[in-house]
Amino acid sequence: MKKINLAVVGATGMVGRTFLKVLEERDFPYENLFCFSSKRSAGTTVTVKGKEYVVQELTESSFDQDIDIALFSAGGDISLKFAPIAASKGVIVIDNSSAWRMDPEVPLVVPEVNPEALKNHKNIIANPNCSTIQAVVALKPLYDQYGIKRIVYSTYQAVSGSGVKGMTDLEEGLKGNDLMSCYAHPIAQNCLPHIDVFLENGYTKEEMKMINETKKILGDDSLKITATAVRVPVFFSHSESINVELSKPFEIADVFELMKNAEGLILQDDVANNVYPLAKSAADTDPVYIGRIRRDESIDNGLNLWVVADNIRKGAATNTIQIAETLIKMM
Repeated sequence: MKKINLAVVGATGMVGRTFLKVLEERDFPYENLFCFSSKRSAGTTVTVKGKEYVVQELTESSFDQDIDIALFSAGGDISLKFAPIAASKGVIVIDNSSAWRMDPEVPLVVPEVNPEALKNHKNIIANPNCSTIQAVVALKPLYDQYGIKRIVYSTYQAVSGSGVKGMTDLEEGLKGNDLMSCYAHPIAQNCLPHIDVFLENGYTKEEMKMINETKKILGDDSLKITATAVRVPVFFSHSESINVELSKPFEIADVFELMKNAEGLILQDDVANNVYPLAKSAADTDPVYIGRIRRDESIDNGLNLWVVADNIRKGAATNTIQIAETLIKMM
């Protein structure tokens, strides 16, 4: 791949630091690297590929420098303000916030699922919600082979999805200190059916993100989808129970074979030996893991899946970097 000049916005945050780790692990082909953060974190240093970089304060003139691609993970407000500035100067922004995901002019991309959407970008590309990313990697082979009528999502989401405060709440809760600095109730020894804010329809914003983003990524507004998103006392990796009603009949052996050969998926399904995807095993890895594949015998063409992935890596940093790698190949 050709080498490019790369920027990381939000370089000192949880996802930003994971960006830097994954860039190093994948030996991402950059010539120059620029790291930006808020004024509070500016001046600190980060080390990538053995080289130390001073983090610069993000300002409206930051993108006057020679930058080809910028990876954003600094929150929606920052993205809404600075992504258009960067884009206007010819920088391709890949944004990890929810700010641009449902904008009809902005591609919402998971490289294993809809890389063709990148052809139509206007210098801003959105990285989907973490829980959506792993789901569509598992659903895409089924969608292409059999068609999908309906999806029922039930998620079991790690506290790292809430950032440092969520992790602190769990750490302290496990010590017997129920801080509740992040959540409405103690998270230790608990499950909270409440991720993001509640909307007028009774769903949470997180649940509606999964519904709407799945339709956009698969390019099918006719899909019937419902979701319940639950925060669980796990530090890393989201787990999901996905119930699917397919449009065509299937043989379960064929579904196993389909998943075994699907890009980005690792099949872990040997229940006789207690083999199935686990949050603990998925942590700090990049693939999406699938198992507990079985027919839903309550409906025609029904299927149950268990899908697990690291929400900070595949659900955020790695998927963003995979988008950048795909873009470079297209250049």
